[in-house]
Amino acid sequence: MHTQSTISNLAPRFPVSQNVARTMSSREIAELTGSTHDNVLKTIRALVERGVVSGNETPYTHPQNGQVYAEFLLTYRDTMVVVSGYSVELRAKIIDRWQELEAQVVQRIPQTRAEALRLAADLEEQNEALTAQIEQQKPAVEFVDRYVDSTGALGFREVCKLLSANESTFRKFLIDKRVMYVLAGSLTPHGPHLAAGRFQVRAGVNEQNQHAYTQAKFTPKGVQWIAGMWMREQMEAREQ
Repeated sequence: MHTQSTISNLAPRFPVSQNVARTMSSREIAELTGSTHDNVLKTIRALVERGVVSGNETPYTHPQNGQVYAEFLLTYRDTMVVVSGYSVELRAKIIDRWQELEAQVVQRIPQTRAEALRLAADLEEQNEALTAQIEQQKPAVEFVDRYVDSTGALGFREVCKLLSANESTFRKFLIDKRVMYVLAGSLTPHGPHLAAGRFQVRAGVNEQNQHAYTQAKFTPKGVQWIAGMWMREQMEAREQ
């Protein structure tokens, strides 16, 4: 029997409801396999770009330094695909961890009336907090929705104006979150986001100097998506 790892700083993403998809984070995969998180992210991004696994990078705030990093949350199937190239021993660790988390889900199901009431109270508190957060974001979200509905694709500066974001800060945010990268002096979307329909890229030749160029713009879908990420980032920064 393989020794199961206890990882206190990696919160399992297993909800109480059995009907919600369970996930394992790329951070936990790195911890269990002894790999660096950067290497795990590199593997996942390559598989996402090839369409082998699905998933989007999500922000993760480190509890110790307060910095925001990227991670993936993977289903069981995608986790198994990601670790398929690892040794049998390392794959066994991943499977053992999934079984451990499955057991935790079973244990979380209330067994007594008191436990059921406590769970109901906890869920109500979470629901109230989520409702308050939604109400707080509602004016900004409605504005973005109306704006996107009435316009087409938007460039970097247009999105900055829409979100009232400082251009330098927003540029760093896009690069840090691996949404875009700098290519020949221009912001260029990473492949998975382009494939997801969040950007459109137009290539052309400058008529004055005959230099080739590419111009990336956020699609309406992309504007709504990045607006949500930006709002979460601002809320997390205020809470720190």
